[in-house]
Amino acid sequence: MYKITIPELMRRILSNIFSLLLILTFAACKNQSSNAEKKVFSMNLDQNVTSLDPAFARNQNAIWMINQIFNGLVQIDSSLNTLPCIAKTWEISKDGLTYTFHLRNDVYFHDDPIFPGGKGRKAVAADFRYSFYRLIDPKVASSGGWIFSDKVKDINSFIAVNDTTFQVKLMKPFPAFMNLLTTQYCSVVPKEIVEHYGKDFRSHPIGTGPFKFKYWKEDEILVMLKNEHYWEKEGDRQLPYLDAVKVTFISDKQSAFMNFIKKDLDYFDKVDGSYRDDILTKSGKMTSKYKGKFKLRKGPYLCTEYVGILVDTSKAIAKNSPLKYKKVRQAINYAIDKPKLIKYLRNSIGMPATSGFIPHGMPGFDSTAVKGYHYEPQKAARLLAEAGFPNGKGMPQITLSTSTTYKDLIEFIQGELSAIGINVKVDVSPSASLRDLISKNGVNFFRGSWIADYPDGENYLAMFYSRNKVPNGPNYTGYFNDEFDRLFEQSYYESDNQKRYLLYQKMDRMIVEYANVVPILYDQSLVMTQNNISGLQVNALNLMILKTVRKEN
Repeated sequence: MYKITIPELMRRILSNIFSLLLILTFAACKNQSSNAEKKVFSMNLDQNVTSLDPAFARNQNAIWMINQIFNGLVQIDSSLNTLPCIAKTWEISKDGLTYTFHLRNDVYFHDDPIFPGGKGRKAVAADFRYSFYRLIDPKVASSGGWIFSDKVKDINSFIAVNDTTFQVKLMKPFPAFMNLLTTQYCSVVPKEIVEHYGKDFRSHPIGTGPFKFKYWKEDEILVMLKNEHYWEKEGDRQLPYLDAVKVTFISDKQSAFMNFIKKDLDYFDKVDGSYRDDILTKSGKMTSKYKGKFKLRKGPYLCTEYVGILVDTSKAIAKNSPLKYKKVRQAINYAIDKPKLIKYLRNSIGMPATSGFIPHGMPGFDSTAVKGYHYEPQKAARLLAEAGFPNGKGMPQITLSTSTTYKDLIEFIQGELSAIGINVKVDVSPSASLRDLISKNGVNFFRGSWIADYPDGENYLAMFYSRNKVPNGPNYTGYFNDEFDRLFEQSYYESDNQKRYLLYQKMDRMIVEYANVVPILYDQSLVMTQNNISGLQVNALNLMILKTVRKEN
């Protein structure tokens, strides 16, 4: 029998109170039809939203909510194409340094008492100049500083030519720049509102998006209402279709799933291991228990799960490790049965990472162009012998570091390596502690994942560029190769996507051969919705887009 705890009871009471508040809010609106027809989309996040300020859109929950409240110059579609948003059109100079955007003239910020008459004003080019500079303004200390910090000189690189013409001048070409601008960091915010609320803008967001902020009690509930004056249409229908979005914050995933089964939630994702077998068969299909009870969709998610190996032998932990030998690293890559791991530990959520580090679903991904490692234990054993460790003889124990969440995955890898004679000790640390160690080259064999910030392979290859070595960037394996660096820099000057993808593939093949990472799987998103929900766009960035969602009674 499902037992209701006191915290759960309180959450339900609060949820009911705010559902009532929603109804009262709707009732107070003029010219509205009956409350019974109101479409409220209910979902749960297992962790609190850290901020609703786009300058701090540093994790998925924040990104998801910010994307409902704000717009940028451009946006992505379900195929990861860059489409117009507030910018109707744009031009890029021949040298790739100047981007000129022509803005819509009918986009307004949400109403707020700080605006004259409490009515939201028009969003103009000067707002983008302000918003973009915020990301590199040291006083703001935005987590999105990396977006522009190495690409523009200063605030004068952002130019409001007039209200509807905005320019960005780069110091050097960056062909993925339009993709980069689709990130939620690049949303437009109104200066007078941000400066009035200061740090409290995180909990009083005013944007131009399809939903406007209504209420947020942290760790309990977040409510957003339909922006009745939203500018965007689907065909001849004004968006959004939903009247409100209600978000709860139940940290226990099993409790949240129970709420989904009871139809208290319209949406659910992130299937936890404790009840994965209840929902999915080992082959990734819905179990007969739930067939027809809700919709289940699986798709590519630009995330590569991998094991990293520190190869910078100037570091003592790498210099004294058998992992410094390339044949040992290659043996490790051949020793892991990735399809088996995905089937039995993840119920077939994910694809074996057998085509390099750049994941399936990324524009330019080509499994025929980049050949990675398949499960070949005999070849692994031979390479280990060639490295001087036949059947692991004479090879010291190596430590593989992971966080608690991925302990089962890493223990599977431990067993696979043990089968060819490699003695592995698994060291489990809290996620934050492990991230800190990795960022300081404090571990030389570690579980990691890389999630795309924007849909371009450059985002993944930057992890192996020598100038991004710790502490300057995310080159956690300490990889260094002059030819790789030359190709990486060359890609910045190649505006033809197909030609640039060929450079990416060449670099990816170099990483495969050097084996400083062991790509395990390309992740997939798993989304569940009630049968009366339609129009939810699923994309490989796992970006939540609710403006096109419909809910039938």
